[in-house]
Amino acid sequence: MSDIRPTPGWHTRYRKLVDDPRPLTATDRRRLNLIAIVLVSVGTVLFAIVLVDVLQPDRSSVYDSPVRLWLVDGRSPILTTIMIGLAIVFGPIALPIIVLALTVIWGITSKHAWRPLLLALAMITGVILAQILAPLIARSRPPVELMLFGADHSFSFPSGHVLGAADFVLVLTYLIVSRRSSQRAAVIGFSIAAICIGLAAISRLYLGYHWATDAIASVSISFVVLGGVIAWDTHHSSRALQVRAASAHKTVQAVSDQADTDQN
Repeated sequence: MSDIRPTPGWHTRYRKLVDDPRPLTATDRRRLNLIAIVLVSVGTVLFAIVLVDVLQPDRSSVYDSPVRLWLVDGRSPILTTIMIGLAIVFGPIALPIIVLALTVIWGITSKHAWRPLLLALAMITGVILAQILAPLIARSRPPVELMLFGADHSFSFPSGHVLGAADFVLVLTYLIVSRRSSQRAAVIGFSIAAICIGLAAISRLYLGYHWATDAIASVSISFVVLGGVIAWDTHHSSRALQVRAASAHKTVQAVSDQADTDQN
């Protein structure tokens, strides 16, 4: 029998790099797709409610001012230093560097690109949405004299810091825990993600750069982004598993046919 060792083409290399098969049952797929639908629906409705509130003639939510005053009254030198540090970590300079470094290291060490690529695309989607929505809503920030880390005259709605932080921790958590069967890992992971989002939101409000509704809108957008990621990842993983199974079947069949030919 001849030694059959087909040289992998570019398509085979691409599939090996990007395909991420998971043994998902039909029940698993339905559950994940349902979660995705719920996240997109909740995020969309929540964003619509906040947007209607923000677009009222006085442009001020009933709880924006009370939250702002409460945080301003609680300011202290130590808290201010902590909040500035959080703002830097989740800011437009540090966070993209963190995401870039993580995706590159993740892709190299795992020799697999799908999940790092999905994380990067989710982050880019959040940035694009924020850049589109900000000039459309054109909401002013809180008074400049309340800002503790330099004046910022750009638009306030939604909060780019909170949106970036929420997209990063939610999508990253999903991409990690979705490959594990432990429900405890999922609970712990998303609990940590919620704490990170809360800290990012509080830091922006505390430092005087956003209203509470800006942060809520950002989280609602992140729910939509996460729902899209879950739906896409579920479809991609299931399809990759089917393709790999079909490819293995073809390889076995080819070897069997060759063996029959050699015997004859």
